[in-house]
Amino acid sequence: MSVEANTDHTQNALNKETNGHMSDQSGLTRNMTHEEHQTARAAARFGYGPLAHVNTSSDGDRLPAFGGEFQPGLYKQVKDRRIANPAPLGLSAFALTTFVLGLINMGTRGLSSPSLVVGIAFGYGGLVQLLAGMWEMAVGNTFGATALSSYGGFWISFAIILTPGGFQIESTLEEAGPNAFADEFGLYLIGWFIFTFLLVLCTLRSTVAFFTLFFSLDMAFMLLGIAYLHRDAMDMPNPPILKAGGFFALLAAFMAWYNALAGIADDSNSFFIVPVAHFPWSVTGMKKRGKMDSDTKAV
Repeated sequence: MSVEANTDHTQNALNKETNGHMSDQSGLTRNMTHEEHQTARAAARFGYGPLAHVNTSSDGDRLPAFGGEFQPGLYKQVKDRRIANPAPLGLSAFALTTFVLGLINMGTRGLSSPSLVVGIAFGYGGLVQLLAGMWEMAVGNTFGATALSSYGGFWISFAIILTPGGFQIESTLEEAGPNAFADEFGLYLIGWFIFTFLLVLCTLRSTVAFFTLFFSLDMAFMLLGIAYLHRDAMDMPNPPILKAGGFFALLAAFMAWYNALAGIADDSNSFFIVPVAHFPWSVTGMKKRGKMDSDTKAV
């Protein structure tokens, strides 16, 4: 085939692709009003909507799992996005609230009442984390939206249950029976243990820090739930198990802060980059191992 013929063939293919793309786009916008078309064009700038162009045909340009972006697997970052990364905000809100509750559960300085956590749970761990989860939807992160929104809802519901003299949930249950509140609150925590376990399964091929965050949180929910269900002789939450749950809550808080820092720090604002360790069986780990094996064979 001559060079001219090859050039003509390539040009014809490009024309077909362009015409097909234009026809697809016109099909999407044919029935739109002027206002709807303007809205769709604005949405496309953020990487979503009927006019957004995101190439998902190959994994070559996908980024590896990263806790700072709250992405447990390979993901495709939206180019030229104008929405900031909401993951560090949600992680920080979760971390501080969990940190305070973990200290109380461990009995630090003789503390036992979680009343102080109520305000933090409403404002920071609840509302702010829920908003971060909503923004994760905007950037197309299903895992981040599910996790942050759910735990934001958890902290709001936690605060509603334990608001002193507010919603009277605890006092109403105590009137129904001496152990009614402890039993139901324990089952409530076990339910969150089950939900968190599902998220743990999604982090098994991510990074060590990302997996440790959800694993420690899952252990905290399980132990705290058991502490309320398996009470001591005084019908109080089992102190050793409660302290163990508080320890894992503290670990989860610090891992959340670690992942948040990884999402904030870069070479423009920090003297160091937070190290990210991928599991050997993750996609990134296997690629690195394959490259090392090939380099070794070449030597």
